[in-house]
Amino acid sequence: MTAVQIMFYILSVITLASAGYVAASSNLVRSVFMFFVTLFALAGLYVLSLADFVAVTQIVIYVGGILVLILFAFMLSGRETLYNAQQSGNKLLRIGNLPALLISALLLIILVNVFLKSDADHLPWINRAIRSGNTMSTESNGTANIGINLMTRYLLPFEIISILLMMALVGAAHLSRKEQAA
Repeated sequence: MTAVQIMFYILSVITLASAGYVAASSNLVRSVFMFFVTLFALAGLYVLSLADFVAVTQIVIYVGGILVLILFAFMLSGRETLYNAQQSGNKLLRIGNLPALLISALLLIILVNVFLKSDADHLPWINRAIRSGNTMSTESNGTANIGINLMTRYLLPFEIISILLMMALVGAAHLSRKEQAA
């Protein structure tokens, strides 16, 4: 087993454990911290997959943007709002969550089935790309090409991401608002 494989398994376990804690915990502050850990572990998995730009984007957009906005929403929220949210009990095992749990279970079954039936070393689309020379070496300057394409060819998705960040800012401001008694 190589060092990269060991790092992959360690980061995978950290990602799954912290994501499970985020879904199951009733403590909002700890959930936000574990969400932070989840996003960084995912960025590490992207780095191991040689997708360095996606890893940096993950950290900048999700950790630097959305997670900071969530933290601002918690800091600006009233204590009674946070207390009520934490006292709502175990949110994971309610009858209202049954459709989400079923869909999650089905997706897990599909993922396990795909993992067990695929031969990752001999995928047909990878073999075609290697035969046609449509590969990217690790020494190529992919980040510069991505930057040029981001500002020219993929400008619309880049703008959609900025709108997503603005929506997260508006949502954080809405959450931080104190509700008036009826």
